[in-house]
This record gives sequence, structure tokens and C-alpha cells, in this order.
Amino acid sequence: MKRCVLSVRGTRERHGVAASSLQELYDKALKVLNVDPTKEPVTLVLAEDGTIVEDDDYFLCLPEDTEFLILQGNKKWAPTSVDGGTAWLARESVELDDTDGPGIPRWKVLAAQLRENLSNIILFAESDFQTLIDVKAEDLSKEVAMSPKKTEMLQDTLQGLLDRREEERQCKELLQLYLEAVRKDEVDGPRLPGASQNLNEAYNEEEGASQKTQLPSQVLRILKEKKMPHLSLSNEQLEAVCAQDSGTLSADLNISLQDAQQMQTVCQEQLELRYEQVQCMNSLASKSQKRKHLP
Repeated sequence: MKRCVLSVRGTRERHGVAASSLQELYDKALKVLNVDPTKEPVTLVLAEDGTIVEDDDYFLCLPEDTEFLILQGNKKWAPTSVDGGTAWLARESVELDDTDGPGIPRWKVLAAQLRENLSNIILFAESDFQTLIDVKAEDLSKEVAMSPKKTEMLQDTLQGLLDRREEERQCKELLQLYLEAVRKDEVDGPRLPGASQNLNEAYNEEEGASQKTQLPSQVLRILKEKKMPHLSLSNEQLEAVCAQDSGTLSADLNISLQDAQQMQTVCQEQLELRYEQVQCMNSLASKSQKRKHLP
């Protein structure tokens, strides 16, 4: 008798059985996993590399606790595509169905990969994260075989990851602007005394202009869909939100007046934080310029 592990691709079921022959293992697999071979063809393969096991002598040569997969119908085994840093996933597999086509929604394909192995999430792009976030939690929970509560937690985690990445990109852009300013100071000389004043005047002009314009549909969409919209808005968009009438903003977003005011407060705090960063960088640039003139 040889110890074996049985599972069905696309489910979390794993069963331990003992068999002395390949036929006995096949019969036990059909019984334990409740599979009817008369409805659709059944194939027994190795979970490790997808090798189809049909020879009894080969079965007897396999080590104890070998994992076997039951593939039904047109479903096939295929290795997960891997790239640098994820070679450890090479032994993982994904179920591919010949009936899948362009009509299958992208989020269902991603959900199937998560149901197969949650670690596959590290292979997803940011657009894939957003695709999963936009799906209703009830629909997604059915596809990934998770409870609605855990699915909401997964979506919140993905949203937080996207927001942090967006904030990191903004910090990187800000740092690049600082480096460009330092290089420019090295070539053109120290910053003019009125530069900071002109910068503040420019911000004030932008704020005045935003008060006269309606919030773009893109900004309204971000405010409605994002859990932390202030991290996804540019400075001009943040100024426009802060300058907007609270009642108008409440009506546009279909939220209470208190929630609209709270959202404007958060946007104002984020805007002030960015201005402080700009001022700090200007101060660093000024100190750097002074240090060059020291004896």
C-alpha cells in the first residue's frame, strides 16, 4: 500500500488515501472526490509537473505522499508563468479550460488564480489589483471561495497597497523635482529672493481659479470610488475639492454634509503636507547653496 494525496484543481479539498495499484487509486479518487467519469472524462496527473499517470509500474516507483490531481473534462494542467524573484512558484500550477475565451471577465480569471493559490497575487499588476477592487465583494467571494468579510478585507488591503504605491510615486516625483532644482541652482546661481513668494502667489492663483470651476468628472469618480482619495489627487485637484462648496460637494457625491466637510478637511491636510515638503526642499536647496560658499 502506498500513501497518496488526492485533490481536485480549483478546490481546496485534499484527501489522503492508500492504494496498492493505479487502478485502486483511480477508483478511490472517484469515490472520495465524488467524481462521475460518465459525465466527462477524468485524468489523473501529478500535481508537481502535470505528468499523466497511466502505467501501474510507474505508479509503484513514485515516493510516498505523492500528490495527484483529478482533471475533469477539457481542463488541463499548465505551469504558472514566473519571472525574476518568483522562481519558487515554478512548481505551482493553474487550471486552464479550453472553453475560456475573450468573453470571460478578467476579474474571474484573477479570482481563479487566487482560489488556486493566494500567493499568485504577487504576480498581479496594479491594474489587476484595481480590477479586483472594483468587483462587488459578494461576487468575488464566490469565485475565490472566501467569506464576504474576508473578501472585503482582501479588497481593503489591495486598495491600501495601491494608495501607498501612489504616495511613493508622488514622493519620488517630488524628490526628482528637488534634485532638478539643486542642479539648476548650481548652474544659474542661488535662488532669487522672491522665488518663494512667487511660488505662493502661484498657489493662490491656482486656488482662486479652482473656486470658479466645476469639479471634473474624474475627480468626482476618485472621490466616490477610492477609500483614500486624497492620495490619488494632484495638488490642483486637492485645491479644487477644498475650494468647492460643501453643500455642492455633498450633492455631487450623494453623501451627508458632515462627510463632505470631513473629506475637504482631509484634502486640506494632505495639501498642507505637500506644501510643507516643497518648502523643506526649498530650504534644503538654499542650505546646499550656502554651504558651497563657505571657506
